[in-house]
Amino acid sequence: MKLNRTLNTSPLPSTLEVNKRQKLFKDFARDKYLYLLLLPGLIYLIIFKYFPMYGVIIAFKEFNMFSGIMDSPWVGLEQFERLFRTPDFQKIFINTLVISVLKLVFGFPAPIILALLLNELRHMFFKRFTQSILYLPHFVSWVIFAGIIITFLNPVDGLINHIIQYFGGKPIHFLTSKAHFRSILVITDIYKEMGWGTIIYLAAMTGVNPDLYEASRIDGANKFKQMWHVTLPSIRPVILIMLILNLGNILEAGFFQIYLLYSPLVYDVADIIDTYVYRRGIQEANYSLATAAGLFKSLIALALIVTANKIVKKFGEDGLW
Repeated sequence: MKLNRTLNTSPLPSTLEVNKRQKLFKDFARDKYLYLLLLPGLIYLIIFKYFPMYGVIIAFKEFNMFSGIMDSPWVGLEQFERLFRTPDFQKIFINTLVISVLKLVFGFPAPIILALLLNELRHMFFKRFTQSILYLPHFVSWVIFAGIIITFLNPVDGLINHIIQYFGGKPIHFLTSKAHFRSILVITDIYKEMGWGTIIYLAAMTGVNPDLYEASRIDGANKFKQMWHVTLPSIRPVILIMLILNLGNILEAGFFQIYLLYSPLVYDVADIIDTYVYRRGIQEANYSLATAAGLFKSLIALALIVTANKIVKKFGEDGLW
């Protein structure tokens, strides 16, 4: 009886590792200038995003600024228990969730719709001029933008109330009205960021195969059907990735916007986790409780990103990783 032995001709693991390292060095040498361009952004992330994570341990301590972080006593999860027992925390968490969901539901489709409309413009000068006008609000800080909003909504001499009075209505105190404040937050946020959000979608639309549009025209599809059956399916991966990233910011209701526009009269509908952290952490110097609130928000965001990414990949689409 003969035993047939097959020779293993696959490279040894050490050989594979050496080849990978050599390929890595070759790629690095070839693209060294691209890596050099990447360096400032990488340094920024390390200094301002990763180094500050050291301070997260404050959430598990009774922090004393005179003792320092390391010498402050450990209290475990006591700060989180105090946070969840805070009478107003449930209301603050609900406000954060409601405002964020409203901005996501109404704000996420807005740049997609606007990008579809801009993509249909054929006069290049008018298209570029329109894009420049739409991008402009993004570059205006919330401090200036909030001042413009307050001026427009002023109940005495604001433009909006002048229009309301012209048609026989009564002036409305928009920024002190619980019924209107959330709507103002959503509308102004969409107006400010909608134009800037179109950049990614317009870039994705440039990669759509023109033959698909030609085939759809031959089949009798009008512009709307071309957008619905050709453009949107072609940019669907980009839309899903942007949706995942937006879900990660679901509890980012917009600190600067709300802080600059709200007042104690609308705390019941406008007070969010970020403004709560600011009041407790900065104004009252309760750094441990404020850090616990911020860490809680970050953990929720991480869970949402991971869950959304898994759901997208189960449907056969490309996720973030």
